[in-house]
Amino acid sequence: MLHNPNTSTLAYSPQQDHGWERNGPGPFNLALGFLRRRYLVIAITTVLSLAASFVLLKIAPPSYTADVKIILGNMKAPVVQPQSSSDETPLDMESQIEILKSKTIASSVISRLSLADDPDFNGKASPLHNALEAVRRLVSAAPTESDAPSTDDLLEEFQRRMQAYRIGTSAVVAVEFSASDAKRAAMIANAIVKEYFDQQLKADTNEHRTVTAWLHERLQDLGNDATAAERAVNDLKSRHNIISADGKFMDQQQVTELTNRLVAARTHTASLMTRLNRFDEMLVQSNVDAPLESIGTVSDFSPAELSGNLNPPDGLSLSNSNSTQIINSLRQQYLENAKREYEYSAKYGNDHLAVINIRATMKSIRQAILDEVRRLADVARHDYAEAKQQQQEVEKQLAQAVAQSHDTRAAEVSIRELETSAKGYRALYDGFLQRYMGSVQQDSFPIAKARVISPATPPKKKTKPKSILLMAVGLFGGLALGGGLGLLAEMRDRSFRTTSQVEDRLRLPCLSVVPLLKEGEVTRVTREAARATAKPGGDCPQRTLSRSAGTCWAATAMPSSRFAESIRSLKVAIDQDPSRTSRKVFGLTSALPNEGKSMIAASLAQLIANTGKRVIVVDCDLRNPSLSAALAPEAGGSIIDILTGVRSLQDTVWTDPVSGLHFLPGKGAAQSDTSDVLSNDRTRKLFEQLREAYDYVIVDLPPLAPVVDARAISALLDSFVLVVEWGRTTAEVVEHALNTAPNVYDALLGVVLNKTDMKALKRYAYHFGDYYNHEYYARYGSVMAE
Repeated sequence: MLHNPNTSTLAYSPQQDHGWERNGPGPFNLALGFLRRRYLVIAITTVLSLAASFVLLKIAPPSYTADVKIILGNMKAPVVQPQSSSDETPLDMESQIEILKSKTIASSVISRLSLADDPDFNGKASPLHNALEAVRRLVSAAPTESDAPSTDDLLEEFQRRMQAYRIGTSAVVAVEFSASDAKRAAMIANAIVKEYFDQQLKADTNEHRTVTAWLHERLQDLGNDATAAERAVNDLKSRHNIISADGKFMDQQQVTELTNRLVAARTHTASLMTRLNRFDEMLVQSNVDAPLESIGTVSDFSPAELSGNLNPPDGLSLSNSNSTQIINSLRQQYLENAKREYEYSAKYGNDHLAVINIRATMKSIRQAILDEVRRLADVARHDYAEAKQQQQEVEKQLAQAVAQSHDTRAAEVSIRELETSAKGYRALYDGFLQRYMGSVQQDSFPIAKARVISPATPPKKKTKPKSILLMAVGLFGGLALGGGLGLLAEMRDRSFRTTSQVEDRLRLPCLSVVPLLKEGEVTRVTREAARATAKPGGDCPQRTLSRSAGTCWAATAMPSSRFAESIRSLKVAIDQDPSRTSRKVFGLTSALPNEGKSMIAASLAQLIANTGKRVIVVDCDLRNPSLSAALAPEAGGSIIDILTGVRSLQDTVWTDPVSGLHFLPGKGAAQSDTSDVLSNDRTRKLFEQLREAYDYVIVDLPPLAPVVDARAISALLDSFVLVVEWGRTTAEVVEHALNTAPNVYDALLGVVLNKTDMKALKRYAYHFGDYYNHEYYARYGSVMAE
């Protein structure tokens, strides 16, 4: 970082380091300063954005949205429905919405309403389209017919303008359509719903007719089959002389009775076998030491299962017992002892004698339960053997009865088959007949699956574009865009705008802020001042400085101006330097050309000369002596002539008769050896002579960046003043120029901000911007603000 050892202690006092100015502006002041600086960009951008929004609002065609609400579902009363509502499939809401948005309905509505000629669909409703079409007609010699939109384009535009959605979780569906005309939008929305109803009724009618035709054909086939089966039964009975009682054959009753007994016997045998298996499983899995839960499942048996009374078939009797009461009693005793064992264990410990006795009692109870279960298992095994024997006897009886009637029942089997077939055909016929009659009735009165609950009416307000929303978007969009452009300009602005920026970046005090001068006003004032101070008769000495360059004489021509006050501020800073006693020769330089260092040098010299001090300005910008061209355009000699011995100092110096200012022009040096000329011994001797002859020697030096002349002569000067143009010279350029000239930087007194726009400076100076308020300066006679 740059560090100047000669920095004035006044510029960097501890009080200033910890003061409010060094703390920097807060967020509010930063935002306020940004708005002050960039309000014009933000305002212009916002106005343009609002204008664009207004134009878009006028150009964009209005859009009106009409909506119609329908409720989906079977709207017919149950009393007129041919079938039970439980047989109907629930209506799929999403499927019906997709049907509403289908291309089939869209095509029908487009064809019915001739929407191909509607301006909303062929693109002719937009004023922009009309303007382009008019230009096209003017450019084209022959009239051209616009191409008609394709079917796909019409369908796409129709579906873009149409919306169908379910309202919440209800069965109500809203259908919306947007158009440039409110009545047209309502008409198309109602037409969509009407087309949906028509197509649904048409589809239902076609479906019912197809089903009815198929049922009619099937009924005829089933009726013929049932009649043929019934005739076959009657013919077979007549041929074999078979008589039935109560709808059954005589020998069939015996077989039926034996079959029922066999089924009951097998069921009873299976139950006994199941009981026996459960007892055996319990005996296999249980022992005396096992917990009660493993053998306690015997309580899951019903009293009938434990006693063996399982409704045996006729002729079978089983023994009864009171096993249920015994096991339940033993189980209750076991549970009571288990409770006592838990209480005693918690109270006296697991090894207490009472606990051990209770455990022994519990073990004996488990043994008793196991014994009872074994007895029950023996009883169940005996009962199962008896039931198995009785089942075998019934099977033998049934086999004999079947064998005896086998030969005589061959015809009966055929009769049963024919009767079963006849009954089946008759049942099918009756079912299809019922469905056929229902289909016929439903076809004669179609059931509506939807109805309109709110028809579409022409909307009173347009939905698009929304004026308030569009203007709000334009306003906030313009503000955002303007803010972005302003922020981009802030980020791209790398120049010095305030004194704090100079001091923070360069670590140098800002000695003065010099305002920008208006060339025309300054020239007029300086000419009037020159005429007022001119000697009578026009008698002027030779080598008199020219006053044609107004800016160079502004400090004396306008002594009450802010410009003159800023030059006095620079003079005071130089005079109050702590090491002023050894500093008489001051050099003014800049980082880049055209930053106004020559004007500052001339103005500073004039104010010093007006105080009665002996002061001389030396133009050492030998490659571009702009100050010599302004003050002594007709000078024949220069500093080069003195260094080469051609002229003496007295013969070369030009004088201002009013202020007594002396000026040493600089002309005639070759472009390649200026640095050598300024750094040789003759130049050193000349400056020693100037030190003895003058109180102040002000040297106008070349800029640091393009040439090295200022660095070459730095050993001959006591101190430097750096002139920086406000708002133009970037901080990086100045830092680089000072880094490449460390000998100049070490001798710098400070920086002068030149050509400052004082009004704009107030927008950059944040909370101390009022320091530059012109009203305060005008109170003390500073009438020129810039």
